[in-house]
Amino acid sequence: MHEWALADAILTAAAQIAEKEQLREVTQVTIRMGELQDVEPKILKFALNEIKSNLFKNAKFRFLKVKTELKCRVCGTSWQLKKESLDVTTVEAIHFVPEAAHTFIKCPKCISPDFEIASGRGIWLDNIQGVK
Repeated sequence: MHEWALADAILTAAAQIAEKEQLREVTQVTIRMGELQDVEPKILKFALNEIKSNLFKNAKFRFLKVKTELKCRVCGTSWQLKKESLDVTTVEAIHFVPEAAHTFIKCPKCISPDFEIASGRGIWLDNIQGVK
C-alpha cells in the first residue's frame, strides 16, 4: 500500500512548508494527484488522518485529480487518456511500470506509441493553509 508512504511524504513536506511559513497549525492541505498515479484517495486520506502530528490535528485534506493528457512526439496530436477505456490488466501494468503505457497506448491519429505524458502523473502539494 503505497498510500501510507505517500501520506508520510506529504505530511513531511507540508510540515517543512509550515515551518518555513511560520504556521503554528495547518488547517487545510490541498493535494493534486495525477490520474496515472492510481492512488486511492480514501486510503490516502485515512492514512493522512492516522499518522498526522499535532500540527495537522484539525487539518482538512482536499484532493484534486489531474486528468491524463498525452502528446504524440511524431504528429503532435494531444489527447486525454480515459482510464476507464483501458482494461484492468493494462491499468495495473501502467500502475506498476508507468513506462509500460507505451506498449498499450497509441496515438489516436498516427498510431505511434511515441508520446509524452504532458499531465496526469505525479503527486504534489498544491496549497497549504494555516494559522500563524
